[in-house]
Amino acid sequence: MTTETAWSALLLDGLLVVLLLLVAALALGHRRIFACAVLFIVFGLLLAVVWLRLGAPDVALAEAAIGAGITGALVIATLSRLAAPRRTDPRGTARRPAPDRDDEERR
Repeated sequence: MTTETAWSALLLDGLLVVLLLLVAALALGHRRIFACAVLFIVFGLLLAVVWLRLGAPDVALAEAAIGAGITGALVIATLSRLAAPRRTDPRGTARRPAPDRDDEERR
């Protein structure tokens, strides 16, 4: 391995580490839940690339298929099925949210 290829490999590995940390921080700190799910999928795909760089193609394939693919699809499917948030009264039973004041004024 020449010095030039060693530096380019080191640069690629450093870039992957920075990207992984950035995507993880964005996924944890984002306000929108759907964006968090998409960032989770991106994190899984980047992690699959890291496993490839480490010489573990079987683990990379499993990470891409299960970690990013199936799990990501299940998270997004679950988010699409979630209903509007419900409020609970002091007795602990769920009820629908009260209409906004603007809705009442329009009637």
